[in-house]
Amino acid sequence: MGLTYADIELISADDLALNRRGFLPEDEIKRMHVTALVDSGSYMLVVNEQIKQQLDLPVLGETVGTLADESEVKVKIVGPIEIRFGNRRATVDAIMFHGAVEPLLGAIPMEDLDVIVDPKQQRLIVNPESPNIARKHVKATAWA
Repeated sequence: MGLTYADIELISADDLALNRRGFLPEDEIKRMHVTALVDSGSYMLVVNEQIKQQLDLPVLGETVGTLADESEVKVKIVGPIEIRFGNRRATVDAIMFHGAVEPLLGAIPMEDLDVIVDPKQQRLIVNPESPNIARKHVKATAWA
């Protein structure tokens, strides 16, 4: 099986909040379309410094990221970012790497979007078991 990529839209969640409150016109919301590597073996959304700058994302903190070769690096957490794919949306924070790092869509945003990888077609798709609305797994007692 080869690599899977997906075309997603990234939007400044701060701009969306300002727009909802009437402080920022729709045409001034910072957004961009990117092609992201889909990697269910990673946890988070990964962006590069160019995406951070284009969306004007604030640094929210730092963490240690483990790379594919098991080495560890200190990385910045930026966000919030709204991800849109098909009829789905999710708001997440992202890990930011410096340099020409390709965007990466990890397991947490994939779960929130309720999307899956179609291995035959090597593409990201909306979960066919819930095509019209994202399904969320919640372990809670029903309230009557």
